[in-house]
Amino acid sequence: MKILSIVSTRPEIIKMAPVIREVEKRGLDHVFVATGQHYDFLLFDKILEDLALPKPDYNLTIGSGTPGLQIGLGMLLIEKVLDKEKPNIVLSQGDTNSVLAAALAAHKNHYSFGHVEAGLRNYNFWMPEESNRRLTDHISNYLFAPTELSKENLLKENIPEDWIFVTGNTVVDAVLQHLPIAEKKSDIMKNMPFTKREYILVTYHRAENTTKENLKKFMDIIEELSKRGHTIVYPIHPRTKALSKQYGWLTKFENTPNLVLIEPLGYLDFLMVMKNAKLVLTDSGGLQEEGTVLGVPILVMRESTERPEALGKGCELVGLNKDKILSLVETPPKPADKSPFGDGKASKRIVDILMNTQWREHR
Repeated sequence: MKILSIVSTRPEIIKMAPVIREVEKRGLDHVFVATGQHYDFLLFDKILEDLALPKPDYNLTIGSGTPGLQIGLGMLLIEKVLDKEKPNIVLSQGDTNSVLAAALAAHKNHYSFGHVEAGLRNYNFWMPEESNRRLTDHISNYLFAPTELSKENLLKENIPEDWIFVTGNTVVDAVLQHLPIAEKKSDIMKNMPFTKREYILVTYHRAENTTKENLKKFMDIIEELSKRGHTIVYPIHPRTKALSKQYGWLTKFENTPNLVLIEPLGYLDFLMVMKNAKLVLTDSGGLQEEGTVLGVPILVMRESTERPEALGKGCELVGLNKDKILSLVETPPKPADKSPFGDGKASKRIVDILMNTQWREHR
Protein backbone atom coordinates (compact mmCIF):
# COMPACT_ATOMS: atom_id res chain seq x y z
CA MET A 1 0.00 0.00 0.00
CA LYS A 2 1.30 3.43 -0.94
CA ILE A 3 -0.26 6.52 0.64
CA LEU A 4 0.47 9.99 -0.70
CA SER A 5 -0.36 12.81 1.70
CA ILE A 6 -0.55 16.43 0.57
CA VAL A 7 -0.32 19.47 2.88
CA SER A 8 -0.20 23.17 2.11
CA THR A 9 -0.61 25.27 5.26
CA ARG A 10 0.35 25.31 8.92
CA PRO A 11 -3.05 24.03 10.18
CA GLU A 12 -2.98 21.19 7.65
CA ILE A 13 0.46 20.05 8.81
CA ILE A 14 -0.67 20.09 12.44
CA LYS A 15 -3.80 18.04 11.70
CA MET A 16 -2.09 15.63 9.30
CA ALA A 17 0.91 15.02 11.57
CA PRO A 18 -0.84 12.30 13.65
CA VAL A 19 -2.00 10.54 10.45
CA ILE A 20 1.50 10.67 8.95
CA ARG A 21 2.95 9.25 12.18
CA GLU A 22 0.39 6.44 12.19
CA VAL A 23 1.12 5.59 8.55
CA GLU A 24 4.86 5.48 9.18
CA LYS A 25 4.44 3.60 12.48
CA ARG A 26 2.78 0.77 10.54
CA GLY A 27 5.55 0.68 7.98
CA LEU A 28 3.36 1.68 5.06
CA ASP A 29 4.88 3.20 1.95
CA HIS A 30 4.37 6.94 2.33
CA VAL A 31 5.03 9.90 0.04
CA PHE A 32 4.88 13.35 1.67
CA VAL A 33 4.04 16.32 -0.56
CA ALA A 34 3.96 20.03 0.33
CA THR A 35 2.34 22.37 -2.16
CA GLY A 36 4.09 25.49 -0.90
CA GLN A 37 0.91 27.52 -0.41
CA HIS A 38 2.42 28.56 2.94
CA TYR A 39 6.11 29.21 2.31
CA ASP A 40 7.02 31.49 5.22
CA PHE A 41 9.54 29.79 7.55
CA LEU A 42 7.52 30.45 10.71
CA LEU A 43 4.31 29.26 9.06
CA PHE A 44 5.71 26.09 7.51
CA ASP A 45 9.30 24.94 8.06
CA LYS A 46 9.22 25.70 11.80
CA ILE A 47 6.09 23.55 12.14
CA LEU A 48 7.83 20.59 10.51
CA GLU A 49 10.75 21.10 12.89
CA ASP A 50 8.52 21.39 15.97
CA LEU A 51 6.53 18.27 15.08
CA ALA A 52 9.65 16.25 14.18
CA LEU A 53 8.17 15.47 10.78
CA PRO A 54 10.33 14.50 7.81
CA LYS A 55 11.06 17.01 5.09
CA PRO A 56 8.56 16.61 2.24
CA ASP A 57 9.54 14.30 -0.59
CA TYR A 58 8.18 16.96 -2.95
CA ASN A 59 7.81 20.70 -2.45
CA LEU A 60 5.76 22.09 -5.30
CA THR A 61 6.35 25.78 -4.48
CA ILE A 62 2.96 26.97 -5.68
CA GLY A 63 3.22 30.08 -3.52
CA SER A 64 0.64 32.84 -3.34
CA GLY A 65 -1.60 33.99 -6.16
CA THR A 66 -5.19 34.03 -7.33
CA PRO A 67 -7.42 31.03 -6.57
CA GLY A 68 -7.34 30.06 -10.25
CA LEU A 69 -3.54 30.13 -10.30
CA GLN A 70 -3.17 28.13 -7.08
CA ILE A 71 -5.76 25.51 -8.07
CA GLY A 72 -4.66 25.22 -11.71
CA LEU A 73 -0.93 25.13 -11.00
CA GLY A 74 -1.56 22.82 -8.04
CA MET A 75 -3.43 20.34 -10.23
CA LEU A 76 -0.71 20.41 -12.88
CA LEU A 77 2.14 19.81 -10.44
CA ILE A 78 0.24 17.23 -8.36
CA GLU A 79 -0.63 15.28 -11.53
CA LYS A 80 3.09 14.95 -12.28
CA VAL A 81 3.73 13.54 -8.79
CA LEU A 82 0.82 11.10 -9.12
CA ASP A 83 2.07 9.92 -12.49
CA LYS A 84 5.50 9.23 -11.00
CA GLU A 85 4.48 7.73 -7.63
CA LYS A 86 1.21 5.93 -8.54
CA PRO A 87 -0.20 5.77 -4.96
CA ASN A 88 -3.13 3.65 -3.85
CA ILE A 89 -4.68 6.66 -2.18
CA VAL A 90 -4.17 10.41 -1.90
CA LEU A 91 -4.92 12.05 1.46
CA SER A 92 -5.41 15.71 2.23
CA GLN A 93 -7.01 17.68 5.05
CA GLY A 94 -9.07 20.83 5.18
CA ASP A 95 -10.45 23.39 2.76
CA THR A 96 -7.68 25.34 1.05
CA ASN A 97 -7.17 25.84 -2.68
CA SER A 98 -4.44 23.21 -2.49
CA VAL A 99 -6.83 20.62 -1.04
CA LEU A 100 -9.27 21.18 -3.88
CA ALA A 101 -6.41 20.96 -6.40
CA ALA A 102 -5.31 17.65 -4.85
CA ALA A 103 -8.84 16.24 -4.94
CA LEU A 104 -9.36 17.29 -8.56
CA ALA A 105 -5.99 15.93 -9.68
CA ALA A 106 -6.68 12.58 -7.98
CA HIS A 107 -10.23 12.37 -9.32
CA LYS A 108 -9.36 13.25 -12.92
CA ASN A 109 -6.52 10.72 -12.94
CA HIS A 110 -8.55 7.92 -11.30
CA TYR A 111 -6.80 7.79 -7.94
CA SER A 112 -8.72 7.27 -4.70
CA PHE A 113 -8.89 10.44 -2.61
CA GLY A 114 -9.45 10.60 1.14
CA HIS A 115 -10.67 13.88 2.64
CA VAL A 116 -9.68 14.27 6.27
CA GLU A 117 -12.13 16.57 8.11
CA ALA A 118 -14.94 16.08 5.58
CA GLY A 119 -18.45 17.44 6.04
CA LEU A 120 -17.77 20.79 7.69
CA ARG A 121 -20.32 23.37 6.62
CA ASN A 122 -21.23 26.93 7.57
CA TYR A 123 -23.40 27.62 4.48
CA ASN A 124 -21.70 30.97 3.92
CA PHE A 125 -21.07 30.69 0.20
CA TRP A 126 -19.07 33.93 0.12
CA MET A 127 -16.27 32.16 1.96
CA PRO A 128 -13.82 30.47 -0.45
CA GLU A 129 -13.24 27.71 2.09
CA GLU A 130 -16.91 26.72 1.95
CA SER A 131 -16.88 26.08 -1.79
CA ASN A 132 -13.52 24.31 -1.52
CA ARG A 133 -14.73 21.87 1.13
CA ARG A 134 -18.04 21.18 -0.61
CA LEU A 135 -16.43 20.52 -4.00
CA THR A 136 -13.75 18.37 -2.40
CA ASP A 137 -16.29 16.24 -0.54
CA HIS A 138 -18.25 15.52 -3.70
CA ILE A 139 -15.26 14.05 -5.53
CA SER A 140 -13.79 12.18 -2.55
CA ASN A 141 -13.82 8.40 -2.21
CA TYR A 142 -13.24 8.33 1.55
CA LEU A 143 -14.87 11.03 3.66
CA PHE A 144 -13.40 11.12 7.15
CA ALA A 145 -16.01 13.13 9.06
CA PRO A 146 -14.88 14.42 12.48
CA THR A 147 -18.36 14.30 14.08
CA GLU A 148 -21.84 12.89 13.61
CA LEU A 149 -23.01 16.37 12.62
CA SER A 150 -20.45 16.43 9.81
CA LYS A 151 -21.75 13.06 8.66
CA GLU A 152 -25.33 14.39 8.66
CA ASN A 153 -24.22 17.31 6.48
CA LEU A 154 -22.79 14.89 3.93
CA LEU A 155 -25.86 12.66 3.95
CA LYS A 156 -28.06 15.70 3.25
CA GLU A 157 -26.00 16.23 0.09
CA ASN A 158 -26.71 12.65 -1.04
CA ILE A 159 -23.21 11.32 -0.46
CA PRO A 160 -23.49 7.53 0.06
CA GLU A 161 -23.34 6.57 3.73
CA ASP A 162 -20.82 3.78 3.17
CA TRP A 163 -18.32 6.36 1.87
CA ILE A 164 -18.50 8.32 5.14
CA PHE A 165 -16.55 7.40 8.27
CA VAL A 166 -16.90 9.24 11.59
CA THR A 167 -13.40 9.25 13.06
CA GLY A 168 -13.13 12.26 15.37
CA ASN A 169 -10.94 15.20 14.48
CA THR A 170 -7.19 14.68 14.19
CA VAL A 171 -6.67 18.06 15.89
CA VAL A 172 -7.48 16.33 19.19
CA ASP A 173 -4.80 13.74 18.46
CA ALA A 174 -2.38 16.56 17.62
CA VAL A 175 -2.98 18.52 20.84
CA LEU A 176 -2.79 15.43 23.06
CA GLN A 177 0.39 14.21 21.34
CA HIS A 178 2.18 17.53 21.27
CA LEU A 179 1.19 19.25 24.52
CA PRO A 180 3.54 17.11 26.69
CA ILE A 181 6.36 17.84 24.23
CA ALA A 182 5.57 21.57 24.33
CA GLU A 183 5.59 21.57 28.14
CA LYS A 184 9.09 20.08 28.11
CA LYS A 185 10.65 21.95 25.19
CA SER A 186 9.04 25.38 25.06
CA ASP A 187 10.37 28.16 27.27
CA ILE A 188 8.21 30.87 25.71
CA MET A 189 6.42 31.65 28.98
CA LYS A 190 9.76 32.48 30.63
CA ASN A 191 10.76 34.95 27.95
CA MET A 192 7.60 37.02 27.45
CA PRO A 193 6.26 40.03 29.40
CA PHE A 194 2.98 38.38 30.33
CA THR A 195 1.77 36.12 33.11
CA LYS A 196 -0.23 32.89 33.00
CA ARG A 197 -4.02 33.36 32.83
CA GLU A 198 -3.65 37.15 32.78
CA TYR A 199 -3.68 37.86 29.04
CA ILE A 200 -5.90 37.55 25.99
CA LEU A 201 -4.41 35.67 23.05
CA VAL A 202 -5.47 37.08 19.68
CA THR A 203 -5.19 35.71 16.15
CA TYR A 204 -6.69 37.48 13.16
CA HIS A 205 -5.93 36.81 9.51
CA ARG A 206 -8.87 35.63 7.36
CA ALA A 207 -9.28 37.32 3.98
CA GLU A 208 -12.83 38.50 4.73
CA ASN A 209 -11.64 40.03 8.00
CA THR A 210 -8.68 41.92 6.56
CA THR A 211 -10.64 44.30 4.33
CA LYS A 212 -9.88 47.90 5.25
CA GLU A 213 -13.27 48.29 6.95
CA ASN A 214 -13.05 45.12 9.03
CA LEU A 215 -9.40 45.59 9.94
CA LYS A 216 -10.31 49.05 11.29
CA LYS A 217 -13.08 47.50 13.42
CA PHE A 218 -10.61 44.92 14.74
CA MET A 219 -8.08 47.60 15.65
CA ASP A 220 -10.78 49.59 17.47
CA ILE A 221 -11.61 46.48 19.52
CA ILE A 222 -7.94 45.96 20.42
CA GLU A 223 -7.57 49.62 21.33
CA GLU A 224 -10.61 49.48 23.65
CA LEU A 225 -9.37 46.30 25.33
CA SER A 226 -6.03 48.03 25.83
CA LYS A 227 -7.70 51.09 27.39
CA ARG A 228 -9.50 48.80 29.83
CA GLY A 229 -6.17 47.42 31.02
CA HIS A 230 -6.25 44.01 29.35
CA THR A 231 -2.92 42.54 28.25
CA ILE A 232 -3.22 41.34 24.65
CA VAL A 233 -0.77 38.94 23.02
CA TYR A 234 -0.96 38.98 19.24
CA PRO A 235 1.32 36.84 17.02
CA ILE A 236 0.61 38.93 13.95
CA HIS A 237 -0.03 37.10 10.68
CA PRO A 238 2.04 38.27 7.65
CA ARG A 239 -1.15 39.22 5.74
CA THR A 240 -2.51 41.34 8.59
CA LYS A 241 0.85 42.97 9.14
CA ALA A 242 1.27 43.84 5.46
CA LEU A 243 -2.24 45.27 5.15
CA SER A 244 -1.91 47.27 8.39
CA LYS A 245 1.25 48.79 6.95
CA GLN A 246 -0.44 49.42 3.59
CA TYR A 247 -3.29 51.28 5.30
CA GLY A 248 -0.85 53.33 7.38
CA TRP A 249 -1.92 51.84 10.71
CA LEU A 250 0.99 49.58 11.65
CA THR A 251 2.89 52.18 13.69
CA LYS A 252 -0.22 52.99 15.71
CA PHE A 253 -0.82 49.28 16.20
CA GLU A 254 2.76 48.71 17.36
CA ASN A 255 2.47 51.55 19.88
CA THR A 256 -0.82 50.45 21.46
CA PRO A 257 -0.34 50.10 25.25
CA ASN A 258 -0.78 46.61 26.74
CA LEU A 259 -0.51 45.04 23.25
CA VAL A 260 2.34 42.53 22.93
CA LEU A 261 2.82 42.28 19.19
CA ILE A 262 5.05 39.32 18.26
CA GLU A 263 6.00 37.35 15.15
CA PRO A 264 4.14 34.10 14.32
CA LEU A 265 5.03 31.35 16.79
CA GLY A 266 6.11 27.79 16.23
CA TYR A 267 3.46 25.24 17.09
CA LEU A 268 4.93 24.15 20.44
CA ASP A 269 5.33 27.73 21.62
CA PHE A 270 1.84 28.59 20.39
CA LEU A 271 0.33 25.64 22.28
CA MET A 272 1.88 26.91 25.50
CA VAL A 273 0.74 30.49 24.94
CA MET A 274 -2.78 29.28 24.15
CA LYS A 275 -2.95 26.88 27.08
CA ASN A 276 -1.97 29.63 29.52
CA ALA A 277 -4.24 32.37 28.14
CA LYS A 278 -7.34 33.43 30.06
CA LEU A 279 -9.20 33.85 26.78
CA VAL A 280 -8.63 33.51 23.02
CA LEU A 281 -10.05 36.07 20.57
CA THR A 282 -9.71 34.67 17.05
CA ASP A 283 -11.09 34.23 13.55
CA SER A 284 -9.41 30.83 13.19
CA GLY A 285 -11.30 27.61 12.58
CA GLY A 286 -8.81 25.24 14.18
CA LEU A 287 -8.49 27.24 17.40
CA GLN A 288 -12.18 26.65 18.05
CA GLU A 289 -11.35 22.94 18.21
CA GLU A 290 -8.08 23.27 20.10
CA GLY A 291 -9.73 25.49 22.70
CA THR A 292 -12.18 22.70 23.60
CA VAL A 293 -9.25 20.34 24.17
CA LEU A 294 -7.25 22.82 26.26
CA GLY A 295 -10.25 24.15 28.19
CA VAL A 296 -9.68 27.78 27.15
CA PRO A 297 -12.65 30.08 26.34
CA ILE A 298 -12.80 31.10 22.66
CA LEU A 299 -14.49 34.17 21.16
CA VAL A 300 -14.78 33.78 17.38
CA MET A 301 -14.67 36.97 15.31
CA ARG A 302 -16.85 35.58 12.54
CA GLU A 303 -20.57 35.59 11.77
CA SER A 304 -20.78 31.84 11.16
CA THR A 305 -18.79 28.71 11.92
CA GLU A 306 -18.35 25.32 10.31
CA ARG A 307 -17.67 23.96 13.81
CA PRO A 308 -21.01 24.50 15.60
CA GLU A 309 -20.24 21.56 17.90
CA ALA A 310 -18.00 23.95 19.88
CA LEU A 311 -20.70 26.59 20.46
CA GLY A 312 -21.96 26.60 24.02
CA LYS A 313 -18.92 24.58 25.09
CA GLY A 314 -16.62 27.49 25.84
CA CYS A 315 -16.84 28.90 22.32
CA GLU A 316 -19.05 31.80 21.17
CA LEU A 317 -19.54 33.65 17.88
CA VAL A 318 -19.01 37.39 18.33
CA GLY A 319 -18.30 38.72 14.83
CA LEU A 320 -16.73 42.18 15.07
CA ASN A 321 -19.36 43.32 17.57
CA LYS A 322 -17.29 45.41 19.98
CA ASP A 323 -19.90 45.57 22.74
CA LYS A 324 -20.44 41.80 22.70
CA ILE A 325 -16.72 41.12 22.76
CA LEU A 326 -16.09 43.52 25.64
CA SER A 327 -18.93 41.94 27.63
CA LEU A 328 -17.72 38.35 27.07
CA VAL A 329 -14.13 39.27 27.87
CA GLU A 330 -15.36 40.26 31.33
CA THR A 331 -17.49 37.12 31.75
CA PRO A 332 -16.01 34.46 29.44
CA PRO A 333 -18.00 31.36 28.40
CA LYS A 334 -17.31 28.25 30.47
CA PRO A 335 -15.51 25.46 28.57
CA ALA A 336 -16.99 21.96 28.62
CA ASP A 337 -15.23 19.16 30.48
CA LYS A 338 -14.83 17.16 27.27
CA SER A 339 -14.09 18.15 23.68
CA PRO A 340 -16.91 17.41 21.21
CA PHE A 341 -14.31 16.67 18.53
CA GLY A 342 -13.13 13.24 19.62
CA ASP A 343 -10.94 11.19 21.90
CA GLY A 344 -7.53 11.49 20.27
CA LYS A 345 -7.72 8.27 18.23
CA ALA A 346 -8.89 9.71 14.90
CA SER A 347 -5.63 9.05 13.07
CA LYS A 348 -5.64 5.40 14.13
CA ARG A 349 -9.21 5.00 12.87
CA ILE A 350 -8.35 6.62 9.54
CA VAL A 351 -5.45 4.28 8.86
CA ASP A 352 -7.48 1.26 10.05
CA ILE A 353 -10.18 2.17 7.51
CA LEU A 354 -7.68 2.55 4.69
CA MET A 355 -6.15 -0.85 5.47
CA ASN A 356 -9.47 -2.66 5.73
CA THR A 357 -11.59 -1.36 2.83
CA GLN A 358 -11.44 -2.03 -0.88
CA TRP A 359 -9.85 0.69 -3.00
CA ARG A 360 -12.33 2.93 -4.73
CA GLU A 361 -12.19 5.07 -7.81
CA HIS A 362 -15.39 6.69 -9.03
CA ARG A 363 -18.81 6.33 -7.51
